[in-house]
Amino acid sequence: MQKLKYIFLPVTLVSLLTMTSVAFALHSPEHYSFFGESSYVSPGNASNRAVHLVSDSSPGYGGVTYEVESGMTFADLTALGTDYRFESDDSCAGGSPRFQVGVASPDNTDTGNIFVYIGPTPSYSGCVPLVWSSTGDLLEGANPIDTSQLNAGIFYDPYATALTKYGSYTVTGIKLVADAGWAFSDGEQALDADNTLINTTLFTYEVPVPAAKNECKNGGWMTMGRPDSTPFKNQGDCVSFVVNGK
Repeated sequence: MQKLKYIFLPVTLVSLLTMTSVAFALHSPEHYSFFGESSYVSPGNASNRAVHLVSDSSPGYGGVTYEVESGMTFADLTALGTDYRFESDDSCAGGSPRFQVGVASPDNTDTGNIFVYIGPTPSYSGCVPLVWSSTGDLLEGANPIDTSQLNAGIFYDPYATALTKYGSYTVTGIKLVADAGWAFSDGEQALDADNTLINTTLFTYEVPVPAAKNECKNGGWMTMGRPDSTPFKNQGDCVSFVVNGK
């Protein structure tokens, strides 16, 4: 089995849309943030935009941090997944990419990360490049999760068992991480991610389109763009779009 290697970060689909039991909300950039070597890329998976994650020599990782609802427990986290596409010479390897769910026990004496890996089990390697794929809901089915950072945790922990042990733990952060550049001959692992699902929230990474002039003010134009995700040059450009549709 391939050795997994982690950079422990601070705890702080189109195809997924077939899960018709889930109600989706399209979250805008104020509900997530980038860290390390991560950026927007165009196009996405049948969309205007996705997120590009890179792990190479410096800083060695890239990822996205998602907003977590106050008071959420691990038992409240019922769906987790994303669409992903690797570059031509890259794949999943070394425990990357993965979701990293920071948790803390009710008395705060047991803290750490629960790792939810992306890729075929048991090695989580061999992902096909240049093709958009979907993880589906990683908290369902046969894939185990890694709870080894926690008391009584193990590497291959069935989700149902992990839920029994850690369901009452508070979720302190959720990240999507790529950090296995070390596993490739060129020292780089790169992939795109789109349509990331956390519970009933779908992160599409599209640019919010302003509907009123006041949304362009106070720096609002810098976080918005046209329907094709083209950013505005300045506040006046944003206002002109709202007024004239150009």
